[in-house]
Amino acid sequence: MIQVVLPAHLRSLVGVNGAVALEIKGQVTQRAVLDAIEASYPMLCGTIRDRATRERRAFVRFFACGQDVSHELQDSPLPEAVAAGREPFLIVGAIAGG
Repeated sequence: MIQVVLPAHLRSLVGVNGAVALEIKGQVTQRAVLDAIEASYPMLCGTIRDRATRERRAFVRFFACGQDVSHELQDSPLPEAVAAGREPFLIVGAIAGG
């Protein structure tokens, strides 16, 4: 089981208080995690990734083991600590403004 930490507004949308636990079969990649979370919580479809292109939304970032992995290939394996459930996969809403 891997742990996914969602931003507060998405936790409210899906009705969870803490991290979401997901079972990923096969290699643990960004795509696998996002596919699993959207399958478990269909109301998240279109909030993290664009519905048509399946690309990450501009103001969403992904972190694994303290590293920003937002610009990594979606099919690149996530670190072993995330795959083993020792470290969470963080989905963070970025803030922009001046």
